[in-house]
Amino acid sequence: MNYKTIDEYINSFPAPVVKALAELRAAILKAVPDAEELFNYNIPAFGLVPNSKRDQQIMMAGYAKHVGLYPHPTVMEHFASELRDYKQGKGSVQFPIGKPVPVNLVIRMVKYRRKMLES
Repeated sequence: MNYKTIDEYINSFPAPVVKALAELRAAILKAVPDAEELFNYNIPAFGLVPNSKRDQQIMMAGYAKHVGLYPHPTVMEHFASELRDYKQGKGSVQFPIGKPVPVNLVIRMVKYRRKMLES
């Protein structure tokens, strides 16, 4: 399915996933209020700098048992010790449904990535 808005994407999931995705989105936008909301690979993406390329975006996605955050491999490396309790990929982390989204950690990760892009 191709979504027209991030709200439409988020609301296509069951309530527990909706809650987690909404928390992720709010954390990303709290960290970077001027982030551009868009889609990449048919999932929500947030451009951290004007006219951002894919590697200048943070993406998120919903699944049945977790939500995924795709910040960038360098962000994952920097926060490795704080992410050790979560399933990870090279540039992604999974937050299980039914457990609190670590909002403060997500905010710090997004701010860190923005700072990297601005330097």
